[in-house]
Parts: sequence; C-alpha cells; structure tokens
Amino acid sequence: MRLDRFLSGQTALSRRELTALIRSGAVTVNGTVIRRPETPVQPETDAVTLRGSPVTYSTSHWFLLHKPEGVITAARDPKQETVLDLLRPDDRLPKLAPVGRLDKDTSGLLLITDDGVTAHRMISPKHHVAKYYLARLRDPFRAEYVTLFRSGIRLREGDSEEQCQPAECCAISHDLAVLALHEGKYHQVRRMFAAVGNHVENLLRVQVGMLRLPPELPEKCYLPIFNKDVESALKNSDISDVCAFCDAHYSSYWIKERK
Repeated sequence: MRLDRFLSGQTALSRRELTALIRSGAVTVNGTVIRRPETPVQPETDAVTLRGSPVTYSTSHWFLLHKPEGVITAARDPKQETVLDLLRPDDRLPKLAPVGRLDKDTSGLLLITDDGVTAHRMISPKHHVAKYYLARLRDPFRAEYVTLFRSGIRLREGDSEEQCQPAECCAISHDLAVLALHEGKYHQVRRMFAAVGNHVENLLRVQVGMLRLPPELPEKCYLPIFNKDVESALKNSDISDVCAFCDAHYSSYWIKERK
C-alpha cells in the first residue's frame, strides 16, 4: 500500500495535505524519514509516525457518541449541526457515517463508523439487533402496553397503516419505560406510545445490542470503541437487565426537566 494512501485512511487530512507533510519530512517509516508519497508500506507490520506521533493501522473505525437533543443524525448539512460536527477535526475520517439514526429530539447512544457492512447488520431488521430506549411519559405506564407492543402496534402512514414488529417494553417507574425495538421507523417510539394514548416527553437511547451508553459520558462527548465492543453491539440483552441498568444510572436523567 502506498504511504499516502495508508495515511489518508487513518487520518482526517486530505491527500494534498499529506503529500506536503510527507515531502517536508514529517513522516517516518520504521524510524526512517520518508519523503516520497508513493513509498510502499506494510500496514500491519511497519511502524509509521506523523509529526512524531504513531499512526495505528485499522481497517475500520468506530466511535460511540452521546448524542444530545437538537443535533441531526447526518454526515453533513449546510444549515444544521450534525453528529459528525461533534467530532474533533482529527477524528473526521473519510467515509464516516452514523449507524442508523436518532431523531433530532432524541438523545443517547449513537455509533459512527466507516464499516458499512457491519453497520448494515446492526440496522437491518432481518438481523434482529435490538435498540433499547428509555422514555419519559406524560401519563403513567399501563400494564396493557406490554401485550399491545408485543403483538405489534399498527401506525398510521398517510392514508394507510403499517404494522410494527413485536416490541418489548417494561416500566421502571410510573412514568419511565424501557422499550426494545428491532427496526427503526420514523419517530417510531413516540408514534407507538401515541397509538396507545400516551405521549413521550423525552427519549434516550441507552443501548444497542449489549453495548451500553456509559453513564459517565456527557452529552456531545464520544469515545473510540473496538472489536469487542462492536461484537457486543450485535448481541441482544434481556430487557430486564436493561431496566436494571436504567434504574441504576438513568432513572433521574431528566430531573432538571421536571423542576
């Protein structure tokens, strides 16, 4: 692999910027300064530095973001702040995109990656990867929701109706509920609760598969994740475990909203 191509896949710098840096002597390979962008390197074995910092080779990159409300789930937008705008410039690598979507008025766990194949597995309904949400409701949670959601809520879509896949839900307090979805229709959680006569005041995605939103991670902040974390996001949890996690860490998440 060419040196400039290697660096372009591991940094957010343009090919022109990298070419200038290489020719200026800012890049070493195995301790030797290299000034030719076309120099071949072995990504898995060669030690490459840029401006004195090691460049670690990875075939894909993953970030876990605590998305705040008010930011849109898109790679770019000319008028509104996007989730990729929350990344540091050095982390805005080529081909990064959000995995699925979180609505503008929904906060919580959002994955960002340049691994399109694995991302598709996470969001495709046929792979049944669950996404878990914590909803704060206007009205008390009713026991009948469990059966109604499990049977598949029907949602209005224009002049017709669409059938939701069976979903699990449970309450952790009178107005806080956890919901597990295996699909991602437009505003689905809010529309499902509206279909049973309730209203979602706030919505937080707390988990994808078995990968949880770290309680200590503030809104607008993110962290890199690696193979073990990505694999856990493809395996589902028991909803009772998710409820216990939410009760322990997120049951007072919107306490300021209530005051």
